[in-house]
Amino acid sequence: MPKRKVILITDGDRIAKGALEEVARQVGGRCISLSAGNPSPLTGPQLVELIKQAAYDPVLVMFDDCGSAGVGAGEQALQYVANHPEIEVLGAVAVASNCYRGQGTPVQMALDCHGNVVSYAVDKYGQGKPEQPLRIFGDTVEVLNKIQVPMIVGIGDIGKMRKNDEIRLGAPVTTKAVQLILEQYSRNTDRQRRETAESPR
Repeated sequence: MPKRKVILITDGDRIAKGALEEVARQVGGRCISLSAGNPSPLTGPQLVELIKQAAYDPVLVMFDDCGSAGVGAGEQALQYVANHPEIEVLGAVAVASNCYRGQGTPVQMALDCHGNVVSYAVDKYGQGKPEQPLRIFGDTVEVLNKIQVPMIVGIGDIGKMRKNDEIRLGAPVTTKAVQLILEQYSRNTDRQRRETAESPR
C-alpha cells in the first residue's frame, strides 16, 4: 500500500484551520480539520488513522503546542506522524510567532507577507528580517529539527499577516508555501524516475 503524502503545519488555531481548509481545496488535497486546536487535541495514533482515511493526498495536518514549555502535545504528535511507516512527509510549513526563546528551526526558504520568497527570517506578521539568518522562531517549530523533512518553508501567522493572508483572499501566502513544497516534491520524483530509467540494469 502506498504511503500517504503529508505536509506538516506548525499552527492550529481557528483562523489557521479555516485557511488550511481553503489551501487544501485549492491544491486538491485534504486538511485534517480535527487536528486544529491550542494545544493539538489529538494524539499521533489518532492523527495517523484520520490521515489514512483522507480521500486525497496531500494531507495537511496541524500541530500546535500553545506555548508549552518543553515537548508539548503538538510536538509529540508531530514526531509520531512524521516517523510513521505509512506516512511520507513531503515538507513542512514553519509558522513564525513572537516566541524567540530556543533555537528556532532553519528553513530552505521563507515567504514574506506579500508572498515573496526571501532568503532571511520573517516574523509573525510576515515582515522580512534581512539582518537575521534564514531561521524561523515560533511555537512548535523546533521539533522539525528532530525529524527528516525534505523541505521546510517559513511564513508568518497563517490567515493573518496583517490581512495579507486572509481566507477571503484565498490565503495566498500559505497556499504558495504548500505549492512550493508540492513543486519541489514533483521535481524530486521526476529526477528519481530519470535516474532509475538511466541506471544500468
